[in-house]
Amino acid sequence: MRKVIAATFMSLDGIMQAPGAPEEDPTGGFKSGGWVFPYFDESASETLAETFNAPFDLLLGRKTYEIFAAYWPHQGDSMIAERFNAVTKYVATSSREPLTWQKSVALRGNVAAEVARLKKEDGPDLLLQGSSELIQALLANDVIDEFRLMVFPLLLGSGKRLFGKGTLPVAFKLVDSNVSTSGVTMSSYVRAGAVKTGSFAQEKPSDAELARREKIKKEG
Repeated sequence: MRKVIAATFMSLDGIMQAPGAPEEDPTGGFKSGGWVFPYFDESASETLAETFNAPFDLLLGRKTYEIFAAYWPHQGDSMIAERFNAVTKYVATSSREPLTWQKSVALRGNVAAEVARLKKEDGPDLLLQGSSELIQALLANDVIDEFRLMVFPLLLGSGKRLFGKGTLPVAFKLVDSNVSTSGVTMSSYVRAGAVKTGSFAQEKPSDAELARREKIKKEG
């Protein structure tokens, strides 16, 4: 059983858009592209290297695929370029334009179902990079098994968010966490079943609390 691992750069307010460069994705008037650059240090690079040294295939949305396909095949002998160029790239797309990057495979139709099918096949884990629209579809269908988040110490205010309105309630367990010298929190979370709840409420609520609850019900 293959896992879907979402390895994502994110701001404190949950924005994941255009981390690499201003020209990467300015859609929606986003003006802060390249926001990870000032914080990227040796410890952050080491964390990425650990992810890319393990066996994986790439799982990408069409826009992220186009960003990667225009960049990584032209980066010489870097470790990441070598790995990305060699692995299979599964691309969620409705376009009929050819996928020109070597070892690219189109996923069309019900993408969440296609990814669920891939998970049942033999092979390395599926590493999801960027791809904000694809992530929303997978979150809404409960397909992601692990998050590897690099949270950067800044607020971006607006832009494409990692966790959208369709996100389902699911519990995760923290299995690894480090902080870079520039303040980037790097954490890995794996699935831990359903969300568990409890209550700190009094066994016998006060009249004021009962009135408060009734007020909330009426306010909807």
